[in-house]
Amino acid sequence: MNLTGMLPDGWRAELEPLLDADATAALGAFVAEQYRDHTVYPPIEDLFAAYRLCPPEQTRVLILGQDPYHGPGQAHGLSFSVRAGVRIPPSLRNVFAELADDLGIAPATTGDLTGWASQGVLLLNAVLTVRGGAAASHAGKGWEAFTDATIRALNARPERVVFLLWGGYARKKAALVTNPAHVVLEAGHPSPLNPRGFRGARPFSAANQALAEAGRPVVDWDPRVIAPEPAG
Repeated sequence: MNLTGMLPDGWRAELEPLLDADATAALGAFVAEQYRDHTVYPPIEDLFAAYRLCPPEQTRVLILGQDPYHGPGQAHGLSFSVRAGVRIPPSLRNVFAELADDLGIAPATTGDLTGWASQGVLLLNAVLTVRGGAAASHAGKGWEAFTDATIRALNARPERVVFLLWGGYARKKAALVTNPAHVVLEAGHPSPLNPRGFRGARPFSAANQALAEAGRPVVDWDPRVIAPEPAG
């Protein structure tokens, strides 16, 4: 499986110089074997949905998750997001509750965050695949280098990107953001198992303030707002 070949052209041009070809080939072989022999999420056609919906030059915000949901019908290539009609997971319910407190946006009845992605919010998981029913089963197989390269590519861009890093795992990635043009906003993970550190962080208004200060368009954080999908 040629992973970089599956990427949209813009992302492929950005990431290939930052990736070790042999390691990426080994990751592709592993991922191909897993899809062939096991139930793997997200569906292969959604593997790079975050990249397809959010080209590098349009990326304004990055929200980093850890790995995809591992239940049937949940993961569709966007961190924290689930398909319409799927029960909203507890962490995403907390995200919506914070959004209501922060910007007064009533919680959506669907957990599909395609509307955010279509506006330049890169909903990236550090690990892009998972075996069904086995959380973190594809951690340590090479995806981390791939997604770290994505963060480095955004770090190299001159236009401001706001990095929303929620939880201990995501916050470790702050070290990859060295360009003073960008802004890192850290908070606790929105999981209900983490009662402190996320609620009250007001990440959505803070992200928009940072974008506005740099002259970039702000995000309409109502997930029901869908921008046209990028061409190409």
